[in-house]
Amino acid sequence: SMRTAQEVETYRRSKEITVRGHNCPKPVLNFYEANFPANVMDVIARQNFTEPTAIQAQGWPVALSGLDMVGVAQTGSGKTLSYLLPAIVHINHQPFLERGDGPICLVLAPTRELAQQVQQVAAEYCRACRLKSTCIYGGAPKGPQIRDLERGVEICIATPGRLIDFLECGKTNLRRTTYLVLDEADRMLDMGFEPQIRKIVDQIRPDRQTLMWSATWPKEVRQLAEDFLKDYIHINIGALEL
Repeated sequence: SMRTAQEVETYRRSKEITVRGHNCPKPVLNFYEANFPANVMDVIARQNFTEPTAIQAQGWPVALSGLDMVGVAQTGSGKTLSYLLPAIVHINHQPFLERGDGPICLVLAPTRELAQQVQQVAAEYCRACRLKSTCIYGGAPKGPQIRDLERGVEICIATPGRLIDFLECGKTNLRRTTYLVLDEADRMLDMGFEPQIRKIVDQIRPDRQTLMWSATWPKEVRQLAEDFLKDYIHINIGALEL
């Protein structure tokens, strides 16, 4: 917060970060400025990251401020940690899960491959922070997935179809969900998941925090953002498509 507007501007320009929205927090230029819990920092140290990627540097302060955001960045830009680490901080500030509670953080992803990738990234941080996460997707036996949900998970990473399946037969619920992530929103729309996404989001409290991620910014994705996000900050990494 002490950085001058000029320093911020220079950093954003050097990393091709474009920001739109009211009162966007300033970027963090290194990990300790993000003020993550010690056990999260230990995992970061083990992974030998030198500095936050552009989307992390600008995305973390926004997500940690409890603001809604859209992140437009190419795959491989470090966006998974951009939303997972603030999710952990968010969860740490909520009451513990009770019996029968659904997840506090829900990540929606288009394919089982992406869901599993996110789960792999989440696993190590969740272990360090004693949080439980699970991955819910079609084309695999329901039993183990249902068992995870019934034991209680703070973070649920899911593809829309299988999640709706479990919501409809009462295997989980979204009453505790206050942190919602839509990952690769453009791909979810391309795959025709819009009705499912709307059905799911309808079951989540309006006072949630929503973070939407996309590699492109077509008008369909824009419409989704307008419908689901409140007064959001839009962060674009790299060239702005015309």
